[in-house]
Amino acid sequence: MAELLPPAPWTTRADLAQLVGVLGAENTRWVGGAVRDTLLGADVQDIDAATPLAPQEVITRLETAGIRTIPTGIDHGTVTALLPGGHVEITTLRRDVSTDGRRATVAFAQDWREDAARRDFTINALFVHPETLEIADYFGGLADLAARRVRFIGDARQRIREDHLRILRYFRFQARFGSELDAEAEDACTELADTLKGLSRERVGWELLTLLALPDPSSTVRRMHQLHVLQVILPETGRHELGILEQLIPAERAAGTAPDPIRRLAALLPALPAIAAAVSTRLRLSRSQRQQLQSIAARDLRDGENPHALAYREGPECAIDRLLLIGADPAPLNGWRSPVFPLKGGEIVRRGVMAGPAVARILDQVENRWITENFPEEARVSAILDEELAKE
Repeated sequence: MAELLPPAPWTTRADLAQLVGVLGAENTRWVGGAVRDTLLGADVQDIDAATPLAPQEVITRLETAGIRTIPTGIDHGTVTALLPGGHVEITTLRRDVSTDGRRATVAFAQDWREDAARRDFTINALFVHPETLEIADYFGGLADLAARRVRFIGDARQRIREDHLRILRYFRFQARFGSELDAEAEDACTELADTLKGLSRERVGWELLTLLALPDPSSTVRRMHQLHVLQVILPETGRHELGILEQLIPAERAAGTAPDPIRRLAALLPALPAIAAAVSTRLRLSRSQRQQLQSIAARDLRDGENPHALAYREGPECAIDRLLLIGADPAPLNGWRSPVFPLKGGEIVRRGVMAGPAVARILDQVENRWITENFPEEARVSAILDEELAKE
């Protein structure tokens, strides 16, 4: 008797039932992460469906029923249905015509098993009938899921040659779901690691950051380094940096701080802003990600500088990142608000200093002493200014 998908809130959504009614239950199967995560008892984020209907037929049926669509990846058979409860990606069954490790030429197909065979891992190739919730498991995905084993469908080397990014996907899924290592997968990833050099930097960067955003990817990252996979995409990381990451993750937990992939990427890099800048460019990070990585790259505190001083100079987010990376407690910053420096250049001019560079220099000297003295009140700032003016 076939196994059934356990009932879950998403399986009873009225808008999904409408979608199935429009496409036909015989033409619809739930597949991918929603199925896998439901079986694991995890929260379901995205719903994916497979269908033998051609993409244009999917669009025509949905729009006739008043359901808006986006031709997300129509050349590869994917249409996004815009539903009230959340978007659903619907992909026509496919088979590969040719692949070069970066992109594939596909032909649309009619056979569920043929489509499953071209997917990456057995745990991602489980199809569910939308009405009966019966699971079609063509390649042992249910057993692998129960064993927490991430296993390529068929020959691991062939799957990787079809799409080199599957190397990084393997380690990401291993970090998220795996407990039992798959020797064939690891051998294939090691042997073909250099193929990652041919991928777009955006794809590599996205996979790496997604891996680092998981609750605890440290053992997987170390394994990638042992297998000489990490060195291909992040050659700056050595054993010391791996240790920094392994210390950072429990420090985040102790501080009640959410995982941050850029902070963790910083842990994997030597503490040099120039290296952070080079890696940001190579991985095509966004502008905000680049700024964050470079701002926390030089993570040592100034001599005698306390957390409040660091937060004032660099901002609280950067300060928390730096403190965690050096193993310091960020608790003093909880609820702390940066004070406003109570001195303006005009006051220095009124004291007889000619407007110009001298004013800026004195202002900077007073502010530095104000920070060092832990932000005293205005009266003390005035006294500091008197002392600095006396030196002129």
